Amino acid sequence: MPNSDRRLLASIHDVSPRFIDQVDALADRLVRHLGTPRFAMLVVPNHWSGAPIGENCAFQARLRDWHASGIEMFVHGWFHRDEVRHASSLAALKARHMTAGEGEFLGLSREEAARRMADGKALIEDIIGAPVAGFIAPAWLYGPGALAAMADVGFAIAEDHMRVWSPSTGRTLARGPVLTWASRSSYRIASSIFFAGIARHALLAIKTVRIAVHPGDTTVPQLLESIDRSFAALSPNRTIARYTDLLAS
Repeated sequence: MPNSDRRLLASIHDVSPRFIDQVDALADRLVRHLGTPRFAMLVVPNHWSGAPIGENCAFQARLRDWHASGIEMFVHGWFHRDEVRHASSLAALKARHMTAGEGEFLGLSREEAARRMADGKALIEDIIGAPVAGFIAPAWLYGPGALAAMADVGFAIAEDHMRVWSPSTGRTLARGPVLTWASRSSYRIASSIFFAGIARHALLAIKTVRIAVHPGDTTVPQLLESIDRSFAALSPNRTIARYTDLLAS
């Protein structure tokens, strides 16, 4: 019997018309593991300026169908790509080493971050006909402007690598590292598989476990095997939860 105090949260990042086949494959895989579409999709309104969902009626219909099945929808940036020249050496280091130029909200001003967040929120909510669950920055990277802007826009939920919180109230909703994989180089593939193997044991004691997958994971069989093993190890005796369930806990 699943323990209601111990949860598993799962999410698919970079949901965009550009990756529709990969997202479909990941959604099917998550349903097989979880037995339910109780997971989140992180939607990019216009991935790298080349895949605007506002102009894609077929993809909009898919979003509505996914949402109707029970999948939560998050705003996941606007372009996903980071086009800012970072004045801070720490921000430049994060942009260079923690992501392949995809930390869109790491260097934005509060005003520009709020504008992109509000536009993304309005677009996705208009498509699905319901409120989004929250906002999660590309690569989980937030600059000071983005952190302030989330409360301005009124998002109920956000997350980074180490926690889930409510920007509206400041309350931490869950703590612990998110388990994810990287596919953009042989080194990152090997290191993410290695760390996932450790995490399958280390995260057993964590109250709320988060697993995040990306379209690129589908291109590497070894990553898919690691993902399957991780769900098999971390799902038993946990409630398959939505992020919004954390608000009531």
